[in-house]
Amino acid sequence: MEMFQYDFIQRAFIAGAAMSIITPILGLLLILRRQSLMADTLSHVSLAGVAFGVILRLNPTYTTLVIVLVASILIEYLRVAYRDYSEISIALMMSAGMAVALVLMNLNRYATNFKIEQYLFGSIILITPEEVNLLIALATILVIAYLIFRKPLYVMSFDEATAHTSGLPVKWMSIIFSVITGVAVSIMMPIVGALLVSALIVIPAATAIKISKSFTQAIVIGIIINLMGIFMGLTASYQLDTPPGASITICFLLIFIGVSASEWLRTKFLSKK
Repeated sequence: MEMFQYDFIQRAFIAGAAMSIITPILGLLLILRRQSLMADTLSHVSLAGVAFGVILRLNPTYTTLVIVLVASILIEYLRVAYRDYSEISIALMMSAGMAVALVLMNLNRYATNFKIEQYLFGSIILITPEEVNLLIALATILVIAYLIFRKPLYVMSFDEATAHTSGLPVKWMSIIFSVITGVAVSIMMPIVGALLVSALIVIPAATAIKISKSFTQAIVIGIIINLMGIFMGLTASYQLDTPPGASITICFLLIFIGVSASEWLRTKFLSKK
């Protein structure tokens, strides 16, 4: 196809394939832990990292990684501190991240040529070879970690009390999981946008849950859905000149609606037999 003659398109599709492996695992675990909004929170916090990068004249990817790592640990601390009101940690960090980002952007005199909309909504041309390599490395590490710690993660996601009683290091496992989620969000943000990165993580996993019968099957189906949605969205974005993040999200929503409709029809058909 014509669009594959461009290097940034090739990078976007490679990054999309890597994200298709990362997001189903993170999304499923976040849903099971009732932390679906965590990805959205970290994406807002990542904007503060971008702002610091502009101020310090550094690569925003690296400053974003640092800020998001700190935020991930703080979210986990607040979640434990407010165990009965865990949504407080999400609300606090989401508000703080966006507020700090907007203030820094407004005060920064070096940001005259910087458009925050690029990071809010994403842009294919923003993805760099270094970020693609980071995504591939993260996907490899995440798959290996999942294969090794699959059963402990499964137990922790469904019942932390049982996991703690079984002798699992729940605290450290939760912190590491939050950190990995933060790293994934900060790296994926340039291509899909801060406002839509949570959709990339949550919607395919939620769709996979509807038609899967096991934990592993949900991840495999989630990977397939991610590949379909990301590749369709990137193609539509190039052809129609629309924001890639929004295009990918709409494709995911269409897949979700299609799966939900087919499940409803199947249920109605079986009920009549």
